Amino acid sequence: MPAEGSVGTTVAVPTHTQELTGWGRNPTSAAAVADPISADEVAALLERAGPRGVIARGLGRGYGDGAQNAGGTVAETEFLDSIRLDPATGVVTASGGTSLDSLMRALVPRGFFVPVTPGTRQVSVGGAIAADIHGKNHHKRGSWCCHVESMRLSTPKGVVDVTPDNDPELFWATAGGMGLTGVVLEATFRCPRIETSRLLVDTRRAADLGAVMAIMDETDADYDYTVAWIDLVARGRSLGRSVLGSGRFARLDELDPHEREPLAFEPSLQIPTPPWAPSGLLNRLSIRAFNELWFRKSPVERVDELQSISQFFHPLDMFGHGWNRMYGRRGFLQWQFVVPYGAEETLRHVVETLSSTGCASFLAVLKRFGEGDPGPLSFPMPGWTLALDIPVSTGIAEILDRLDDDVAAVGGRVYLAKDSRLRPESLPRMYPRLDEFRAVKARVDPDGVLQSDLARRLAI
Repeated sequence: MPAEGSVGTTVAVPTHTQELTGWGRNPTSAAAVADPISADEVAALLERAGPRGVIARGLGRGYGDGAQNAGGTVAETEFLDSIRLDPATGVVTASGGTSLDSLMRALVPRGFFVPVTPGTRQVSVGGAIAADIHGKNHHKRGSWCCHVESMRLSTPKGVVDVTPDNDPELFWATAGGMGLTGVVLEATFRCPRIETSRLLVDTRRAADLGAVMAIMDETDADYDYTVAWIDLVARGRSLGRSVLGSGRFARLDELDPHEREPLAFEPSLQIPTPPWAPSGLLNRLSIRAFNELWFRKSPVERVDELQSISQFFHPLDMFGHGWNRMYGRRGFLQWQFVVPYGAEETLRHVVETLSSTGCASFLAVLKRFGEGDPGPLSFPMPGWTLALDIPVSTGIAEILDRLDDDVAAVGGRVYLAKDSRLRPESLPRMYPRLDEFRAVKARVDPDGVLQSDLARRLAI
């Protein structure tokens, strides 16, 4: 683990007090926020941290409290932004604050795509590593850190270059480690080639949960990307009715020969959202109406539809930075869990419980995971994963606590990057290698400089 730098800098980094939230807008906490623009400034923040420590924050798209630090310091890394591409190999080196949006704007016109993308482009490279993000292609390509060749970390003990070979324990503890092993200054990763920026997408409508799971089980291997939208309001014979979208990037010979810019990347125009929304805007009735419309307007079956990158991967980005305000001032919870293959009855039980108790969600997606990576806090594992948003309301925490227990009982877990309410006693049940992570953190951060609201809440 060769050191590239050391603490002891005299750089002064100004801060300002700011109240922060995750993308779910709940909970909130105030911290001293800094905007470092260099590795020296990051090192200075770590060196001079107070008793409440420091945590890095990218673009704030984590749903929970993982990038908050009440009474401490938050280092916003968006100004650490640079991209270097080797066009012969597709190997990219990017600063930790570089967004996936910036990567796509630089890479797609040159015939490359990011190895993994979640449902938004507004994620930083450092955040992608800290959350070990996954996308619609996990069943084939794994999560983000499976594609990382090296990373440069600023730790309280100095700056280090880490690879899966020279320090596998630190590398994989950082994958999904929620920023608690160091600040990602830059990372090198391999990107796949594409011939066009269009995707060929097949859409199928499924009458219930069992039907969509059967289709996914039978067809996922035929597609590079696949995801199902689930109606969590439907009950009875329609429980879990779904719209499944599966696709791959189109080849050049599959486009209209008159297409002048086959690698054009022009994200959808943003639709402005109001600065506030009434707390009752998204309720069971409005979500039921939306879900009914969405299901009915989707084709029973459609094949080989050409879609853009934004249309297929990032439909919510068309609302810019404000769609989370539609949940009103109380905000919302994003809950994502995975259960292993063979625990399908637990998945069905979760869907039945949420449907019967009135936990309405219009953004519920089901995916199949392939093999996970060796990260002790990395979320993906072979199995079924369901992600959903739930408006904050009385009683929802108790319902999710019970479902957490059901998930843990079959060897499943929840995603820490989206969590804001998991109980600390549930963490070791869901992540049985937690002590391995703690040992690595103690090695690189013996004084506990790297802290966050999530880390304190879960006693990580």
